[in-house]
Amino acid sequence: MLRAVLFDLDGVLTPTAELHMRAWERLFAPFCTARGLAPYTDADYFAHIDGKPRFDGVHTMLASRGVELPWGSTDDAPGESTVCALGNEKNQIVNAMFVEEGIDPYPGSVRFLDAVTAAGAHVAVVSSSRNAPSVLAAAGIADRFEVVVDGAVAERDGLPGKPAPDTYLRAAELLGVTAAEAIVVEDALSGVRSGRAGSFGLVLGVDRGVGPDALLAAGADLVVSDLGELDASILTRSAGPSAGPAEGSSARTDGGEQ
Repeated sequence: MLRAVLFDLDGVLTPTAELHMRAWERLFAPFCTARGLAPYTDADYFAHIDGKPRFDGVHTMLASRGVELPWGSTDDAPGESTVCALGNEKNQIVNAMFVEEGIDPYPGSVRFLDAVTAAGAHVAVVSSSRNAPSVLAAAGIADRFEVVVDGAVAERDGLPGKPAPDTYLRAAELLGVTAAEAIVVEDALSGVRSGRAGSFGLVLGVDRGVGPDALLAAGADLVVSDLGELDASILTRSAGPSAGPAEGSSARTDGGEQ
């Protein structure tokens, strides 16, 4: 019996992944153009940024263009020539978008959350974002989770970000369950790899544009397009890729990532 569900935030519970994606474009499209670099594309977001802690995403994206900047300090102001300054500029952009556009959780995700909590499962949010508490509050679901492990917690506790499994393992520890008793729910390849690396009972991928094949190849046991396709019976599934797929979903058949 699986006893806990550990949710990523952006793209799993809320459609904020799209806002983050647009915010990164607003940052890096003019950055690349001004420096004569290859144009920034959506593919760059999925390959270098999606699911990673903000400053790590900046560093990886810059490295993809052969750009080296000093790391700087986490309080560097936008406009300075450091990794942290660029990350903080992106944070300003996305926070303004949250205010302008508002945040509503995915209805299917809320139904799934309702179902598993009614069945007695422990629930947590595990996000690379330092904005997770404010996003949860804006979406009206902050009080639904027993534990939130976000970017600020990871920094405080010295936990490496996704695709390392440490933040998910910490959430499981705080809930009082083992990794084998928990489901990881992710839409990002780095997050799926995190769940696989942590040997969690089930790694559930939500396809918001990455594609089911990519999520399965990264280590997802099961992929759905919307969490509303599932119910509390997911808690009784056999862990791992041997479990059969839900209707309309995709499941791994290769026994794991090679």
